[in-house]
Amino acid sequence: MSTDTWNAVDDYLTATLVKPDADLEAALRDSEAAGLPAIAVSAPQGKLLHLLARIQGVRNILEIGTLGGYSTIWLARALAPGGRIISLEIDPKHAAVARANLARAGFANQAQVRVGRALDSLEELARESAGPFDFVFIDADKQSNAEYFAWALKLSRRGTVIVVDNVVRKGAVADAASEDPAVQGVRRLNQAMAAEPRVAVTAMQTVGAKGYDGFALALVVA
Repeated sequence: MSTDTWNAVDDYLTATLVKPDADLEAALRDSEAAGLPAIAVSAPQGKLLHLLARIQGVRNILEIGTLGGYSTIWLARALAPGGRIISLEIDPKHAAVARANLARAGFANQAQVRVGRALDSLEELARESAGPFDFVFIDADKQSNAEYFAWALKLSRRGTVIVVDNVVRKGAVADAASEDPAVQGVRRLNQAMAAEPRVAVTAMQTVGAKGYDGFALALVVA
């Protein structure tokens, strides 16, 4: 089955179930115009994140990896009244685009984009007692996934949902001999999640407009 088929199905699902959305489409356009890489989640994936967070009745969301704020908007729309989302982004240019996109979508007050190395920002959040977060979305450099997961767990509570994107790597995650740092980062993440008794976890392979990849889903149970 070809990627053309995957793209066609994603287009169909987006038009039928997700529906056109001016703010989200503008966020993608402005991100492209600013030269940001085209690595945001797809529309069906964004709505999946939104629904997972909405099911939780979230008031406090943490996102690691902002890019242009496309996924941030999806997640912000799931917030209960009075809720907030904190998103961590290493690149000041990306953060500026994201802030503008979030403001246009109406989330200037609910969404905070922090600039800096995510591991440093996570330590700052812990010092500030910013948690616990109800929902955590990890979509940053894959080499640090295990460390991001460890921090997410520290900043969570029982019932928190943690989603990690891009964990299949076109199937390369199954290759223990891979020399790709991103693949090895995902494998370390999987080992860390498998060894952690405080979470129940699974991972799913996906195909679509973003190619062949997948995500991990963890529920903090203790």
